[in-house]
Amino acid sequence: MIEATLAEIRKPETLYAYQDEIVHIIDGRKKVEVGYFVPKSMAKEFAVFIDTVEKAKKRSLLERIAKAQAKDPIEEGSIADGIL
Repeated sequence: MIEATLAEIRKPETLYAYQDEIVHIIDGRKKVEVGYFVPKSMAKEFAVFIDTVEKAKKRSLLERIAKAQAKDPIEEGSIADGIL
């Protein structure tokens, strides 16, 4: 993995140099992480990883909702929001 500043990534000649490397982008002035640049050659593998992460988030949220609903059942004729 290569580290580059946001200013370096904005230059086309620099951006096209990273065809087979993931680039960790950092804001040079603020010294904070901006994100990552993933080249198109690695897009399929990265998309699989992102799908796995998103499914885990959704599963966690659904489990939380199911637990809240189990603790706060809706009786006939009553209203409950399911939020604890």
